[in-house]
Amino acid sequence: MQAIVIGTVVVAVIGLLIGLMLIAVGSKFKVEVDEREAQVRECLPGNNCGACGYAGCDAMAGAIAQGEAPVNGCPVGGTPVAEKIGRIMGVEAGAIERNYAYVKCSGSCDFTSNAAEYVGIKDCSAAVTSGIAPTSCDYGCLGFGSCVAACQFDAIHVVNGVAKVDRSKCVACGKCVAACPRHLIELVPEKSTFAVACSNKDKGPQVKKVCSTGCIGCRLCVKQCESEAITVEDNVAHIDYEKCIGCGKCAEKCPSKVIHNEHIA
Repeated sequence: MQAIVIGTVVVAVIGLLIGLMLIAVGSKFKVEVDEREAQVRECLPGNNCGACGYAGCDAMAGAIAQGEAPVNGCPVGGTPVAEKIGRIMGVEAGAIERNYAYVKCSGSCDFTSNAAEYVGIKDCSAAVTSGIAPTSCDYGCLGFGSCVAACQFDAIHVVNGVAKVDRSKCVACGKCVAACPRHLIELVPEKSTFAVACSNKDKGPQVKKVCSTGCIGCRLCVKQCESEAITVEDNVAHIDYEKCIGCGKCAEKCPSKVIHNEHIA
């Protein structure tokens, strides 16, 4: 009995000493937590989408608290969240220019055809890796929805063979941009009016063979643009959104009708 009592006392003393040592070590190496970091984290939406350039909302909150990231760096939260964080950090949030994802392809089932029957994993990257071109256009949307799977906000869906973005839901996180193996998706300013829905780099006659609405690189749009906002590179038109004034003259003259007014549903 005495041995049990002694053993219990010894274990208790050892436990007490270890506890005191842990407290001492914890106090010595304690990392001071910036209260603002916790407050900023509460403001962030918690999607951990990485659109801000950081691994997640926790990392973003830490960077903002340390002054390494702007208070308006979260595209998901937008202006309301930026203003809240700005008040916490004691700075002006500033205006946020909202972007959205745009799919540079209009080659739906109405304008293109299948070149081969693809049997395999229904994933765009897998289809490209297989070397099989399911659609007639080697540059167009494959329609297997890798971008859809990547989107956390239900903002993109495949409609009639081509991915379409719901601008009201898109937060410009860029996940769909990274997921597209043919690099058809880009982030454009919400204020932009017109966009070129084509990525085919072939010359005009070749484009028309595979897609009746593809850009043929005719440069009529370039000649019509008084603000020099549109150019033709690699046989396909590109719009400089900083220069574009939304006059629509390029769209009016485009013979393929591949320049779309994105403000028209």
